[in-house]
Amino acid sequence: MDTQSILFNPKATIIEDDGQTHHLNEILADGDVFFSIISNRSLVILLCQNNYESIFFYINSIARGVVPILIDAESDTSLVNALVMEYKPDYIFASTNKLSRFEHYLPETNIRNFTLLKSVQKSIVALHPDLTLLLSTSGTTGSPKLVRLSYKNLIENASSIAEYLNLNSSEVAITNLPMNYSFGLSIINSHLFVGASVIMTNQSITQRPFWDLFRKFNVTSLSGVPYTFEILKKFRLLNFELPSLKTLTQAGGKLSNELIEYYTQFSTKKGINFFVMYGQTEGTARLSYLEPEFIIDKLGSIGKPITNGKFHLIDEQGNRITEPGKSGELVYIGPNVMLGYAECKSNLSKGDENDGLLNTGDVATFDDSGFYFIVGRTKRFIKVFGNRVNLDELEKLLLGVGVESACTGKDNSLIIYILKPKGKDLVKEFLTKKLGIHFSVFDVRMIRSIPKSSSGKTLYFKLPD
Repeated sequence: MDTQSILFNPKATIIEDDGQTHHLNEILADGDVFFSIISNRSLVILLCQNNYESIFFYINSIARGVVPILIDAESDTSLVNALVMEYKPDYIFASTNKLSRFEHYLPETNIRNFTLLKSVQKSIVALHPDLTLLLSTSGTTGSPKLVRLSYKNLIENASSIAEYLNLNSSEVAITNLPMNYSFGLSIINSHLFVGASVIMTNQSITQRPFWDLFRKFNVTSLSGVPYTFEILKKFRLLNFELPSLKTLTQAGGKLSNELIEYYTQFSTKKGINFFVMYGQTEGTARLSYLEPEFIIDKLGSIGKPITNGKFHLIDEQGNRITEPGKSGELVYIGPNVMLGYAECKSNLSKGDENDGLLNTGDVATFDDSGFYFIVGRTKRFIKVFGNRVNLDELEKLLLGVGVESACTGKDNSLIIYILKPKGKDLVKEFLTKKLGIHFSVFDVRMIRSIPKSSSGKTLYFKLPD
């Protein structure tokens, strides 16, 4: 599959945090040797870090018809092993110091401190010809459910993002979000699409070396989830002299109106464009955006659909809502909608099950001008630091360690009701390790009994405030 001239512009460059620069053609040329031992249409788990080795493997995989599953390298061992057991990838590409965990895999070759492991077991499932990439949709709970994306999905989303952000080859992006996260990956794809530069770094926005890189390479844009923007304000990190910064973009959950107003004022003063965006992994990242000039007048809106995309609302009976101000489930239609989900390896042979239609699970309204506003959710999940956490899956995880619970909350605020007071520390320690999220997010409360219906279902509306 010769896709590099389309999705990955030949002018694109990758910059390492030590300053080394790699042009796209160099990356692909180096891949000729490395990928000569990997069979076309192989399935590979890539344990990602924001470094050259990971982006090298990702670019070459997409360009050569190798299908990667992108997983955070810092994910809990048991969660990674569960995915390996379920999908039985042909190869695993990971940092050499993380290889002892995998049975039935033997070292094949390496690049720097990353090693390619090959399965000793032969795969018998053929991957669908359109399948190009697999991303996790559960965020952090370790569900085997993956989103199946096609090359068309990737190119459509990258091109639409590049269009509304007006990206060109002079842009420089930096990876302050994980590349296995759909939002973080969309930043990489959209910049490589226009032949721009991407700095691959694991440095955090709270670390000085990050901002040293930012200034040294004249980074033009900064993106983040709500938590990112909370930290930026708290520590006044944007008060540095950053003359190259011209765009701020936010997605991954709803930013408070107070912070939207704060960053709008900041951006106006500095001559920066501030975009609020909405998306889902199932839509290959972006579904809509709110242009800077409308942010205050349409405060709290997710804006309008991206190029070639459409929104509409449906009521509980599935009927289309045409009257402004009425709420219903938000439905998106566009060429960036995933092929479908996968929950086991046999699902990887499936084709397009959605035909471009995505029921988002979000409840929304629209106004007279066609701007959309999210007002709730139909599904039990919240976003924590930009990661989607399925509350039902969370309860199952806790039950697996002997803790009966009822999980609820809102974005960046997770409430866990348990029956035993001595379990509070256990729950916090377990979830911090399992989800890789700071314990301060978990509000663990003791309750005498969990309210249930006659059929045994938890009555969440009866939980105490």
